[in-house]
Amino acid sequence: MAAEARVSDFTGKAHVALNDPKLRANFRRAMDGLMTKRAAQFADPEEWATLRARGAAIRADALARLPELLERLEANLTRNGVTVHWAESTEEANAIVLGILREAGATRVIKGKSMVTEEMHLNAFLEANGVIPVESDLGEYIIQLAGEAPSHIVMPCIHMNKGEIAELFADKIEGLGYTENVDELTAAARRALRGRFADAQAGISGVNFAIAETGSLVLIENEGNGRLSTTLPPVHIAVTGIEKVIERLEDVAPLLSLLPRSATGQPITTYVNMISGPRKPGEKDGPREVHLVLLDNGRSKVYGDTQLADTLRCIRCAACMNHCPVYTRVGGHTYTFTYPGPIGKILTPQLEGLDCAGDQPHASTLCGACAEVCPVQIPIPDLLARLRTEAVKPSSDAVKGGGSSATLADSLGWAGWKALYSSPALYGLASRALGWFGNLMPASAPMLRTWTAVRTKPKFAAKSLHQLAREKGFSHD
Repeated sequence: MAAEARVSDFTGKAHVALNDPKLRANFRRAMDGLMTKRAAQFADPEEWATLRARGAAIRADALARLPELLERLEANLTRNGVTVHWAESTEEANAIVLGILREAGATRVIKGKSMVTEEMHLNAFLEANGVIPVESDLGEYIIQLAGEAPSHIVMPCIHMNKGEIAELFADKIEGLGYTENVDELTAAARRALRGRFADAQAGISGVNFAIAETGSLVLIENEGNGRLSTTLPPVHIAVTGIEKVIERLEDVAPLLSLLPRSATGQPITTYVNMISGPRKPGEKDGPREVHLVLLDNGRSKVYGDTQLADTLRCIRCAACMNHCPVYTRVGGHTYTFTYPGPIGKILTPQLEGLDCAGDQPHASTLCGACAEVCPVQIPIPDLLARLRTEAVKPSSDAVKGGGSSATLADSLGWAGWKALYSSPALYGLASRALGWFGNLMPASAPMLRTWTAVRTKPKFAAKSLHQLAREKGFSHD
């Protein structure tokens, strides 16, 4: 089952979000807390600079040798007893997961948190094929009950407050009345999920890092649900993008020092899981089968462009989102696709195409806050500018849907701008004309309409700077 084709409508959804005071308050409260906690974790500027340079180098080195490291990863995982599957598209990845489940006779699945499975729309696909997936991460469980997609890549239900969650639980969890007590809500979710862990015939998870040297999968989490999802069921299926590979075991420590501190302001997550194979003879726990699905879904094309390949460094900490003045005001659902915020604005147009998500690179002030906090030094503003260019003037086939925003009116407009600014006489004539007639134009005039849709109509000066200078006795020659 292929995912339904979608086209981004960021502007329309942003207007709705900006007029939702409850949503704005929820995000403001959450983001203020996250930014404060992160700042406290990186209070030493020298340590931050050194550590992020190390993290960026690890990710850049891994990407520079991505094909080689993926082959080493496959070889070492296979040696460890893990079955490795390659998927070029989300449709292929979904089919692989379903095939594994059918071979195991599994119709009940417990899932740990995974943005790649969101990218695949795996839950909807499994449900359509007779498999019941249950999210075990508390935030993911909440949005599954609500029938929504994640609004944030680390905290999926960050857009909801206690009252909204209390209403949802009272409606969806049998025997639970309305309560805003956090401990009671958490306990209710735990009771509802406990039997699901024991009953699951397979577990599905994401992967934070895949270590080529040892053939190990690293998963970090806070709730213990990830460990239960990958250890208790007889079959474990891990799903990840091909970019998550790193070379050495020793590379994990710097990245683990960066990821939780950048994401939630924690020095380390409660659980760090390293999975290197299925249960071995004599061992008392663990799955009897472990599978890894490596998803491409356009990543190879991203990798093929020297500049845009920096997108793939991302370790999914969401620090860029937490500090983005756009995301923090409109929330993740405004972005239509799986990955919101600054990382989504550079990743989504490359995966989905500029013809589907061409408005997203423009949903930015280019203030640079995202680049300042990125723990692996992704130059997000530079990549946004590059994608804006690709939308109107593509460089070969670097980005899917390149050139889709180009119009004849734009081409003529820029040609006119070039002629105007390359001719002093023409520029002077146009300046005088605007001084004479500019203020007579209505705000709805074609050349002003885009500006005045969100801003006050500009007031044109009666005299240019050159004219004023000449009247004062200054010459611009």
